Amino acid sequence: MSATLARYLVLTRRTSGFDPAVLGPHYAHLDALRARGRLELAGPFSDKSGGAYLLRAADLDEATALARTDPLHISGASDVTVFEWNAA
Repeated sequence: MSATLARYLVLTRRTSGFDPAVLGPHYAHLDALRARGRLELAGPFSDKSGGAYLLRAADLDEATALARTDPLHISGASDVTVFEWNAA
């Protein structure tokens, strides 16, 4: 993984139209990001309202583009928001 890649926190919050069938494709998406060295961490919230994952990307535009390919976003099952995260 390149040292020039910054961290981006992706929050996913379930919408009223959430369909559990999208979870399989969502997890496959995360696995593909992990295989490319772009995903550091991922997991659901304990209250089942959504989840979060930590991406590595060159900039906010790239991180947002990666998050918008998530089946959760494409299907409308979740609102997906990306933040640049200056975690230490």
